[in-house]
Order: sequence, then structure tokens, then C-alpha cells
Amino acid sequence: MKKTLKILLLTLLITVSALPVRSQVINDSVVDGVVAVVGASMILRSDIESQYMQFRAQGSIQGGSEKVKCQILEGLLFQKLLLNQAQVDSVKVTDAQVDAEMDHRMRMFISQIGSVEKLEEYYQKSISEIKNEMREIIREQIMVGQTQEKITKDVSITPSEVKAYFKKLPKDSLPDIASEIEVGMIMKAPAIGDAEKQACIDRLKGFKERIKKGDEFSTLAVLYSEDPGSAKKGGELGMFKRGDMRVEFEAVAFRLKPGEVSDVVETEDGFHIIQMIERKGEYINVRHILLQPKVSQASLARAKSILDSVATMIEQKKMTFADAVAKYSDDVSKNNGGLILNPRTGTSKNEAKDLDPKIFFVIDKLKVGEISAPVLYRTDRNKEEYRIYYLKTRTNPHKANLQDDYSVIRDIAENDKKTDVMKEWIREKILKTYVMISESYRKCPFEREWVKK
Repeated sequence: MKKTLKILLLTLLITVSALPVRSQVINDSVVDGVVAVVGASMILRSDIESQYMQFRAQGSIQGGSEKVKCQILEGLLFQKLLLNQAQVDSVKVTDAQVDAEMDHRMRMFISQIGSVEKLEEYYQKSISEIKNEMREIIREQIMVGQTQEKITKDVSITPSEVKAYFKKLPKDSLPDIASEIEVGMIMKAPAIGDAEKQACIDRLKGFKERIKKGDEFSTLAVLYSEDPGSAKKGGELGMFKRGDMRVEFEAVAFRLKPGEVSDVVETEDGFHIIQMIERKGEYINVRHILLQPKVSQASLARAKSILDSVATMIEQKKMTFADAVAKYSDDVSKNNGGLILNPRTGTSKNEAKDLDPKIFFVIDKLKVGEISAPVLYRTDRNKEEYRIYYLKTRTNPHKANLQDDYSVIRDIAENDKKTDVMKEWIREKILKTYVMISESYRKCPFEREWVKK
């Protein structure tokens, strides 16, 4: 990407991914005022200062403070130019879109800072007040994003353009491609019997009776809950809203009154009892005790035996890996042929760092086309299952080339083409849009000529 789009991206990224800086943090000696105007939108000195302090807090400042502030201002000028176009085009953003983005950011902020209470303490405002202040900012940012997408939505690139782009790239500019691996998996989940499930239900009912007789829910959670994340905190989950937990869990939790303990609830994770701690607007805080039915050794042995036979059939070419996945796998990966997808790219190609170390340890010993022996795997939800892995492909580290890395080169070429389209759009819009920059920032080394000399 060119520098202009980097500035915009950094500006938007800071707003989305980091906690906004409190206005009190800005040096009191800095007198706020209008630094620039684009169309009908103003940029204040405090807008620049707050983003500068976010950059500094994240350790992402390179160069002197004045240079960075000039880059921030140019990013804001670009945003306001897009916002002005959105207003001209009457871009509509619904309250539902704003609410969805608001919820996403609030969950992220709460996760970063630790709890709703800490967030409110940090800003010295309630959640509702924080949301009210953010609402119009988020609405404008969605408008800006939609406008930018509209400008570049028709940009596409042909194979001949990709080839021409690749030929023009200097050899030292070719990206380095790390070793990539494609791994398939067949998972067999051991059956859990009714007796094991009933044992959990009976134990949880016993805990509920003990709580009625005076035992502390939190003490029982510390002693018996099988949720490692919350057990040490007395089963407390912290503030959350609808959509954060399992549907079955929330259906019960949100109906409870403070201090009330639920009946036994079954979810994908196991069996729970839940106690309401408090409700704050649309957020609640609860404790829970989780028990997970134990898998018998006989069930584990059966799962291993099945996968042993499956691996043998694949090795002897009596069955293809794809057919075996469709017939035997209990994992959702069967919907994409058993391939483990890269969470960053959504493709089946993974670098070593993208794979679970427990998986990489097994497949690193395989040759392309080989199947592993059944491996006992414990999930992050503390469930045991057996898996066999299939190493489909493995590439060596290399400089990008058209034959092996066409999609990588295509994406780079398309992004550069979009950047060129955006740069031309900016050039034309500056000529047709009222732009004013205060004297103190006129000497900034802007990439664009925002104000005619």
C-alpha cells in the first residue's frame, strides 16, 4: 500500500482497536481550536493530540512528534474528505449497523481493560454515557468505510495485468513466502453415556441443595467447577451481554434475579448451575459451576480403534481421505474436506506459526501424502477426542513466483491498483472541495497538496 492509505488505515485502526484516550490526558497547556476544515467538517487540535497519544501509548511512533502529528492530520483530512463525499451521496447508516459495531467495540474495550466497572472508572462515566459519546463517531466511520469501498468496488485485475505487474517488480521487492502446509484431519469424538451425564446432573443438584442450606456458591465453584478460567474466581464470569455466551446458558442466566440459583443447564460445554450476581443495563455478571461428563476408557478405546482402521484403509488406498472424512469425521472441518483452515486468511494454507503446536508436532514428522497414527487430543474446552492427521502439501520458503504464489501477487497488484484509484480520487476531490488548514500546520510535508499555494 502507498503511504496515503497507510495513514488512513492507521487512523482507523487506532479508533477501532484501542481504547480511546480520555480528554483529561491531553496536556492542559494545549489550547483546543480548529486546525483544519474539509467541506462542512472540522478537525480540532484535540483530535490530533488524542490520536498522537494513542500512537505513543502503543509504541508505534517513528520519527519526531511534529512529523507524526502531520501524518495524523493528513489521515484525518482524508477521512473528512470521504465523509464529505458520503454526505453528498446521502449515504445512509442504520441504527442497527451502529449498534452492532458499538457492541463489538464495547466487548473489545471491556476485554482490554478487564471489566465494565474498570471501563466506567477509567472514563468516570457510565456505559450508556460512553456509548452516547461514541455513537456519532461510529456512524461517521461506517459512512467513511462505505464510501471508500464504493470508490474501489469496481477495481479488478486481469491475469495479464498480474503478469505485467510481476515482471515490473524489482527482484529485491518480491515478498518472501514462508513454508506453507495443508493439513487434513479426521476427528472421532468418544460417545458419552447417559450414566455419565446423569452423574453430572445429580452432583449439580446436590450443590444447589447445599447452597440452599447455607454453603457459598463461590466456595463450591472453587472446589468443584471444571471451568479453569472462572473456578479460581469463585465461578464468576464478569460482565457480559447477550451473544457472548452459549445460547442455552444465556436463556437461563438473563432470567435470574440477584442471588437466585438456576436449575441444571446443559450446553455444548457440559452441565452448569448459575447464580446471578448483578445486572447493569444490558450487561449481567453471574457465577457458574461447570461439570463435564467423563468419557469412559472403553469409549476412548473404541474411537481410537475406528481411526486406526480408517488410517489403514487410506494407506492401502481402499478409501480416499476425502471419502473417509465424509463418512467418519465428527468435526466441523468435514464441511471443507477435513482441511484445517487458517484463521487469518480463511484458506487451507497455514504457516507453522498458524497451527496449534500440538498439531504441528505430529505433522512435522510426516511426509506429504502420509497419515498419522491416532492421536489423543484435549480441546481448549477440556474434552478428549482422537484424531488422525493427513499432510496434503508442504512448500519450502522462497521468494514469491507466479507459478506457486499467483494469488499473493494478484492481491498485491490489486491493492496497488486500488491505491492508485484512491489517489486519483483524492486529487480530483481536493480541487472541488473547500479545504482550510491553519497556519501552524501549513508547513507539514503532506503527500497531497491539500491547499493551493
